[in-house]
Formats: sequence, structure tokens, C-alpha cells
Amino acid sequence: MPSSDKKKKPSSRPRGRSTDPLLVEVAWEVVNQVGGIYTVVRSKLAAMTRKWGAHYCLLGPYVRETASVEFEPARLSGPFGSAAKALRDEGIDAHFGRWLVVGRPRVVLLGRESGYQHLGEMRHELATHHHLPLPDDQPMLNDVLAFGWLVDRYLAALAEQQSKRRPIIAHLHEWQGSAAIPILRQKNRPVSIVFTTHATMLGRYLAASDPWYYDHVPFVDWAADAKRLNIEAQVHLERAAAHGAHVLTTVSNITAYECEHLLGRKVDVVTPNGLNIERFTAFHEFQNLHRRYKERIHEFVMGHFFPSYGFDLDKTLYFFTSGRYEYGNKGFDLTVEALARLNARLKRESADRTVVFFMITRRPVRGINAEALSSRAIMDELRRTCDAIKEQVGERLFYASAVDQKVDMNELVDEYWRLRLRRTIQAWKTGRWPILVTHDLVDDSGDELLNKVRQCHLLNHEDDRVKIVYHPDFITASNPLWGMDYDEFVRGCHLGVFPSFYEPWGYTPLECVARGIPAVSSDVSGFGSYVTKNWPDHEDAGVYVLKRRDCGFDEAANRLAERMFRLVMLDRRDRIALRNKVDQASAQFDWENLSRWYDEAHELVLQRSGPAGSTS
Repeated sequence: MPSSDKKKKPSSRPRGRSTDPLLVEVAWEVVNQVGGIYTVVRSKLAAMTRKWGAHYCLLGPYVRETASVEFEPARLSGPFGSAAKALRDEGIDAHFGRWLVVGRPRVVLLGRESGYQHLGEMRHELATHHHLPLPDDQPMLNDVLAFGWLVDRYLAALAEQQSKRRPIIAHLHEWQGSAAIPILRQKNRPVSIVFTTHATMLGRYLAASDPWYYDHVPFVDWAADAKRLNIEAQVHLERAAAHGAHVLTTVSNITAYECEHLLGRKVDVVTPNGLNIERFTAFHEFQNLHRRYKERIHEFVMGHFFPSYGFDLDKTLYFFTSGRYEYGNKGFDLTVEALARLNARLKRESADRTVVFFMITRRPVRGINAEALSSRAIMDELRRTCDAIKEQVGERLFYASAVDQKVDMNELVDEYWRLRLRRTIQAWKTGRWPILVTHDLVDDSGDELLNKVRQCHLLNHEDDRVKIVYHPDFITASNPLWGMDYDEFVRGCHLGVFPSFYEPWGYTPLECVARGIPAVSSDVSGFGSYVTKNWPDHEDAGVYVLKRRDCGFDEAANRLAERMFRLVMLDRRDRIALRNKVDQASAQFDWENLSRWYDEAHELVLQRSGPAGSTS
């Protein structure tokens, strides 16, 4: 989004001179994976470190569990290390080192315990000067305020040492990382402030219960609704950060619309999210990866369904949805409804295709379902037995053929292996119905997603053309059902389905595009909005944007079912061609291209804030 300020073209020259600006990026999810902000910050580090070099540092909370894996301490050196040392001299728990990810950026992690003793002071400052209602009985809010106090202290120490020779930019993310902004402005710290909101707190809550949310946004009474939804402190803090920053950015035009009405300030720059896109020298390379990981998914599907009945894997397609468990916001309700309609149509038209649909999210579980584990174990035993028989048959057949003996096929396999195979097959073919959920849910009867699947009668009957696998946990290589990472799983699928109703950006469809897999997004998601505006022929390249704004649930479900049906009925050659188009188009979402919007925000904040970082 262009700014009204006159701007110079952002410079891509690496920072090296002692008078060049310093950039400190502040986020709750620095070396601390909680949600999508972690992906945003981490994925762009290669581009940021190439551009800023030693003039770039990240600031986050010290979390021992993640820091022990992702953080490497380093000697307190350079401007960022010296500021950390100043905090240590004050008795503050400050850790300086490198984040062990691509780019290996400098990072300072601050122990929140050091800020707890200043919570009263922080609340008093924010209440007195900014009229923020901040209760003391919310643990998460207390953590955020303690972290905010520490961020202010660190930036004050850095400014004391460096601000007379060069500008300092502080780029803070989301409400959890923004508590320092009102204090920085009140104390007139010589720091230029950029604030990026990746969603609005109020918008996320309101959208979950209002099917016409986007029409109602301009008329929302933000203060009354924040109080009614018991998120008053978070919303007030978010608004204070938005108004206190010299430059306000957000990740999409959709969220910019919310910011104007819910936060009361227009966005200066839209900074769309990207990924590090892996490029291949030849088209067949990523197609080979798709085939390899599809075979791994075949193994899971055989273990899950084949003890009950079989179907032709050569005519089976793998679709999936994934994301945070927000039943309506993520479009899980619409997805299941569309799958039911797809199932009915495939049966009605006697289509010889099967769709296995994976629903991947995280829910409270007791553990992996015992039946799922047993089926997988028996399948692994069946494979070992067949491999042993294959090896024995091969050796004996070769010997018999070499000496020109008459071959009796019954004598090629020992009776032990024949009996063992028969027993394994009998244990394998249980005849039980394929389960819907791979884990034991803590609240099976109260799970909205599972209840919607049951309501739509997607119960994995043998004649169903759409099969359901609800996996309420992350897919990881250490998961005994999979033995593969989520990225590998995505590469092995044929379509990602993400028809979100509230999604400020949406990394899940972008992750599909980055791996050459077609995806469905929606016109009320940030990613879908960006694609519609900037990629005219996106549908021809396998990225479909479902209309949800000004569109009823029933119509949207029909459109989604139709889109999935068209892809199901493509032949293999056409699916391969479609994946080639997705892969060719993916480069436009690389951070090397999209980081220019961060450059624009940083150039703009330097123009606006001046040497002392104090102008509005």
C-alpha cells in the first residue's frame, strides 16, 4: 500500500558503514515457536541478514526449552552485544548469541522474570499516561508487560550507546511484542518505531460468530465489543501500539481494512508474507519428490484403510487442510460440507476415483489411537515378511535357473514363511470399520469438526468416494504413523484446501505453492486477496480463490465442491502439467522479492521520525 509521504526508492545495498541504521526486530516468537509469526520472522531471515548484515538483530523472550535447541550463545560484542551487557550490569537476564537457522542472525533473548518486579511500574505508566485497562490476573498479559518493560530497557541502552552516531529502527510485531511502544514514545526514546499487526485481536473474535463480519466492520463499537468478549486489555494495548508507532504495517489489504476501522488508523505499508522458495534446475526434480512422498502417504493409507477394505491407490488423490483449530474462521465447516457434496457427486456419476482427505490441526488428545498403531505395526510386519519371502524366492529361483533344474514354485518358500505370511494376513484383515480420528480426543463428543463430519455422513463406508482422516496433531518424522515431516507430506499431496473466513494472511496455501502443489484459498484471506490483485491468471496456475465475501455458505460450499471435482477428474498428465505451472509461479512469493515492502517501511520510518525518533 503506497504511503502519502514522498519516498525514496528503498535501498537493497548491504549495511556496512558505521553510520548506517541499526535494525532491531522484536517479536514474541523469536526463538519461540507458538504460531504463524514464527514462520514469518524465521523464513525471511536469509533475506534480512543478506541486506542488513551486522546491523540487524532480533529481540525475543528467553524460553529455556526452545533456546536450548535453537540458540547459540556468543561473546558480548558489537553494538547489540554491548547493549545486552549494559542490561546484565543492571542485573537483567539478557542472553546474546546467534539463532541457529538459515542466516544465523544475531539475537538477544530477555528473561521475563527480570521484568516481573517492574509490572506494577509498567501498569502505572500505561494507565496514567495512556489510560490502558490492564488487570493483574491474566498470566499471559503479565508476561507480555514484563517483556515490554525489558524491550524498552534494551532499546534505551542501545540508544544511549549508538543514537548519536546513527539511527535505530525498532520493528515490533503483534500485540504480544508491542507493549514497549507506548513507553518508548512517552519517554521520547531516540528510536524509530515500526509496528506490524498480523491480525486484529478483535477481528479474530468477531469473525468467529458473525457470518457477515466484513460488512459490519465499519460499524463495530470496538470498546464495547472488546469488553463484551473479555479481551479489553489486549485490544487497548494493540490500539496504543498502532497509534504510537511512526509507521504502521500489516500483512494484507484485508487486515488493513480492519486496522482502519478497529484500530482507528490507516496502514502505511502492506508487507505481504513470503517464504524461502526452493528452486530446482529441472522440472522433473520436484515431480520426483512428489512421487516419493506420495508413496509414503500410500503406506499410511494402506495401514489406515486396508485392514477393512482396499481401493485402487493408482486412482486415489490426497487432499488436505491444516491450521490452527478455529472451526469457522479456518473454514473447516465449509470444507466438510463441500466434501460431502463432492462425495455424493462422485458416487452419483460412478467416478472411479477416490479422494482421501486429511484434516490436520491440533486438539487435546490422550494419545494415538491403539487401533491405528496396531494396524500400522501389523502392516510393517507384513512388509518385512514379504521382503523376506522375496529375497528367499529370488535366491532359490536364481540357483535353480542357473543349474537348469525344473522349478517347483511351491518349494521356493519355506513352510515357516508361508505360515507366517498367512498368520500376518489374518491378523491384518480385521474387518473393523476404518476409524475417522487417528488419536483419542479428550472431548470426542464436543469436537465441532468431528461432529460436522458425522453430521455429513462422511463415515468411511466402503462405497464412499471421499474418505476422511482427522489427524488432531502435527505431522512429524517422529510420529509413528507417518515417519515424515509436514513439508514432505505437503509435497506428496495433490491439493491443499483452505477456504478461510478469517485469515489475515494464510501461510498454508503459500506453503503448497512453494512446493508445487495446487491450493484453494479465499477472497477474505490475505493470501487470497493478494493473489487476486497481483496474479491475474492464478487459476490457470493452480491457485484457486474461493469467493466468500458477499457469498452465502451454501453457494460457497457448492463452488468449493465443484472446484475439487474438476481436479479429481483431471488425468495424470494434466495434474503433472498443473504442478509444473504452480512451481513456475512460486518464485514471486520468495522473500527475496517480497522483502522490498519491509525496505519501504524502514525507509519511511527514517523519513518520518527524524534523528530523535520523536516526531509523529
